[in-house]
Amino acid sequence: MLRPQKRPTESNILSAAAKVWSRSELNLIIAVINCLDIQTIFKAVFFNLKAIVLKGVDDMYTKYLVTGATGFLGRTLVRKLTESGFTVSALVMKSDPLIHSLPDGISVFYGDITDRGFLDEAFQNTGREYCVIHCAGMISIASSPDKSIYRINVQGTENIISLCRLHNVGKLIYVSSVHSIPEKPKGEIITETYDFSPDTVEGDYAKSKAMATNAVLDATGQGINASIVHPSGIIGPGDLSCGNITEMLRAFCAGSFSMSVNGGYDFVDVRDVAAGIIACSQYGKAGSCYILSGHYVTVKELLSTAASLTSRKPPLLCAPLFLARLIAPFYEARSIRKNQKPFFTPYSISVLGSNGLFSHEKATAELGYSPRELSETLRDTIVWMRENLTD
Repeated sequence: MLRPQKRPTESNILSAAAKVWSRSELNLIIAVINCLDIQTIFKAVFFNLKAIVLKGVDDMYTKYLVTGATGFLGRTLVRKLTESGFTVSALVMKSDPLIHSLPDGISVFYGDITDRGFLDEAFQNTGREYCVIHCAGMISIASSPDKSIYRINVQGTENIISLCRLHNVGKLIYVSSVHSIPEKPKGEIITETYDFSPDTVEGDYAKSKAMATNAVLDATGQGINASIVHPSGIIGPGDLSCGNITEMLRAFCAGSFSMSVNGGYDFVDVRDVAAGIIACSQYGKAGSCYILSGHYVTVKELLSTAASLTSRKPPLLCAPLFLARLIAPFYEARSIRKNQKPFFTPYSISVLGSNGLFSHEKATAELGYSPRELSETLRDTIVWMRENLTD
């Protein structure tokens, strides 16, 4: 398994920079940095400068293949890539009802990531100039998820790795999850790790993502240029499939759900995750992991903020976790009987009671990653729900 590379010294970077810029241009850059004397700005400028110097301008990717392109994150990512002028190919399931939501001007390929034979066409014309972003996967908070979650998340990822190797793809970005990272004791900040095991995380979703992350890291040790991103709980506008948090916000804003639960988690705007992935494709180091987190917030704070942006009152009741754990199995069973998507299950309650303190310091320093405030995300999400989702 490839471990994080030793960080180059500033003197080495400046020596490499001298081969690209003149002495006067370097002096100007250094003077500007010295005048700013602001650590955060220095880090963003320094590491972006370092990435360009060490990679070379010719290695900056302009062609992308995105798997899971019709998903919440995939669709946002494809839109950002096309808006930035990149050439984009999208891999989707032929039966996907959201194909129509993809923007014009992209190449669409049909395939199932669990069936390598159906993936050949999408990879046929790729090569060193391509970056593959593997977003496709199965997310589930169900107590007993379909066991195909391992086939999709693990075998599917292994197929993508194999095709990247076969076609000599320039770079692979794997979208993992913070759930794949072993939890630290409450109060401790969780940072990037390179030790992933299904035995150290809880739930089939987390276990499958840990196994897939390991497969990608192993591949970097065999010559694949790959980086891994770990988003936290993704929320924001554009969730056409109505994920668990979107469904909860929708029910709350409609007045059909008015209680809260103790506990919370880190939530991040889907647009910021997409921007972080693109930055990782350009500046991320081979074999490196990057947490793309946002802000920790309790469920009560989340719903209270939503209430302040609408005409709804804040939640009146806040169930303690022990009570929520008792109720969750019955709520999940009731939702399944009514063919509704449950947003509270035993697994989701367990997550809300876990340590949700994730640091994005590394992504901020090396990728220039900067998540927006949660209030902006919720405001935009509520506006989008009003305009696009009907009861």
